[in-house]
Amino acid sequence: MEAFRLLIVTGMSGAGKTQVLQALEDMGYLCIDNIPPVLIPKLSEICRQGGERTNRVALVVDIRGGEFFEALSTSLDNLKEMKVDYEIVFMDATDETLIRRYKETRRSHPLAPNGRITSGLKQERAILDSVRHKADFIIDTTNMKTAALKDYLKERFAQVGQKQGMAITVVSFGFKYGLPLDADMVWDVRFLPNPFYIPEYRHKTGRVKEVNEYIHSFDVTEEFKRRYFDTIDFLVPNYEQEGKSQFIVAVGCTGGMHRSVAMAEALYAHLSEKGYRVSIEHRDMMKNNVEEDFNPHQVISACDEQ
Repeated sequence: MEAFRLLIVTGMSGAGKTQVLQALEDMGYLCIDNIPPVLIPKLSEICRQGGERTNRVALVVDIRGGEFFEALSTSLDNLKEMKVDYEIVFMDATDETLIRRYKETRRSHPLAPNGRITSGLKQERAILDSVRHKADFIIDTTNMKTAALKDYLKERFAQVGQKQGMAITVVSFGFKYGLPLDADMVWDVRFLPNPFYIPEYRHKTGRVKEVNEYIHSFDVTEEFKRRYFDTIDFLVPNYEQEGKSQFIVAVGCTGGMHRSVAMAEALYAHLSEKGYRVSIEHRDMMKNNVEEDFNPHQVISACDEQ
């Protein structure tokens, strides 16, 4: 029988918890929305003993529960005492995005029903800060389309049974579009030679052969890659040993089209050769004026989400 898996979905109001619950339900999870945290340990024990039909459970817990939400920390401690494994999925987005979504749906924020949305968001972030730091997965839906969110969830949660090691995601991005909110580590490669200033490369990405070769033709690139790979090779097994289930490495240049893409691809290839469970996403690449691109493998832009 497959191992029992419990997902606790929480995060900012308007960040996509409902879409996550619907997607998980489609994957066969028993899903319960807005459950009082005090009930989680008892419900988990019942589901764990219920056999195959209840061995995958997803629970949404958020500030709609009011004062009941304060019991979440105690409930998580109880789960550990009961030796019930769980994973926390935290949904997030920028305040600007959340405000836009609230205005589009004409809904008020649950913490500020008669006041400004910004006030409710500020209170909510303060309340959720401690649980966000405990999250196993932080999903930033600022630019994420619904289809991409479903693909992201399917990749990480449709597979059940024995874990296959830490999931590593390499994300290229452009600093002018902002940092990926869910990054565990950020590499700034704006010091590398920039193909943007070569007219024939300006509108081609770092995955195009001649652009990639140009970036790699400099000694500084090879020296950086040596240090870059050595650091990652040291960190990954140590993070795995500490029980980390997800590691997101973000690689940024100015526009997220040339240098960051090439270095993200290089790291992806390096980690793949070592047998790690790794995926790659180019968050901002197609936000630029791209006239030609070569895709050596399927790229799912999980941070290019709604």
